[in-house]
Amino acid sequence: MNLALAGNILAAGQDAHCQLLRFQIHQQKSINKAGKAGSKEQGPRQRKGAAPAEKSGAETHQEEIEFSVENLQAVQTDFSPDPLQKVVCFNHDSTLLATGGTDGYVRVWKVPTLEKVLEFKAHEGEIEDLALGPDGKLVTVGWDLKASVWQKDQLVTQLHWQENGPTFSNTPYRYQACRFGQVPDQPAGLRLFTVQIPHKRLRQPPPCYLTAWDGSTFLPLRTKSCGHEVISCLSVSESGTFLGLGTVTGSVAIYIAFSLQRLYYVKEAHGIVVTDVAFLPEKGRGPELLGSQETALFSVAVDSRCQLHLLPSRRSVPIWLLLLLCVGLIVMTILLLQRAFPAFL
Repeated sequence: MNLALAGNILAAGQDAHCQLLRFQIHQQKSINKAGKAGSKEQGPRQRKGAAPAEKSGAETHQEEIEFSVENLQAVQTDFSPDPLQKVVCFNHDSTLLATGGTDGYVRVWKVPTLEKVLEFKAHEGEIEDLALGPDGKLVTVGWDLKASVWQKDQLVTQLHWQENGPTFSNTPYRYQACRFGQVPDQPAGLRLFTVQIPHKRLRQPPPCYLTAWDGSTFLPLRTKSCGHEVISCLSVSESGTFLGLGTVTGSVAIYIAFSLQRLYYVKEAHGIVVTDVAFLPEKGRGPELLGSQETALFSVAVDSRCQLHLLPSRRSVPIWLLLLLCVGLIVMTILLLQRAFPAFL
């Protein structure tokens, strides 16, 4: 029901347990020899004028990819009467793993031994999501309508959104998701992003909200409505430039992290709950795979489908060319005015 990836290590939640797996990718080249002339197994007949078939005995080379999976460890991570691990995530260097579930406890484990190093009660009720920051701080959100910032098991502060938020109605909101993200062009900068949804389902649902927080003071920077569809998941791109959202009705959207402006939206792309979204990595082969696209977002849902959402580049025309065109238009306007009104210019 939940998983986290760190290199070739996969942590997967299975009911009340966390399963740690290591996978390796093997590329193999295989050589296929074409059938000999006169063989009973012949290919399809060719039309007249078609390109001649390959000569008998010709070899074709194919690359095959195989995955080998190794079970490393498994441990029970939730101990409520109806136990269920709801969220799992790695820290920045993949040496620790944090889990949360229906019993409201955060548990931190060493990787890959899954030796427990920390355990504390974070929420009254279920933990909905958690995020580990690069400085060791941990943010948790739960069904008790609270979002808390922790340094190990010590409470640092709580997030206060609705007290200063855009809505002052009696509708209670809860935090659905939380993610840390880098600040573009600021290597030491850090932002926290959260999604707030109505705690209760209403016939006329109020809007959900997306909020950006300062990653050091945890004060809100800006909040914007992200529509009336209930948000189910949140993702931040590797550089912190984009946010990806999925909804319980199957819709998918991409936002600018800085301004919280929506750039891309597909209504009911899946038609059922989107369980997770993830951006294509921006390092390694990521730029090569993106091509002319600005970013790419994967979405998975309860319909067992994975979809790829591409955001076209917004800078199809170079800035210097736009400036040159503007200067040219200004010069042409002045020349036309001089010809039309020579006595005034």
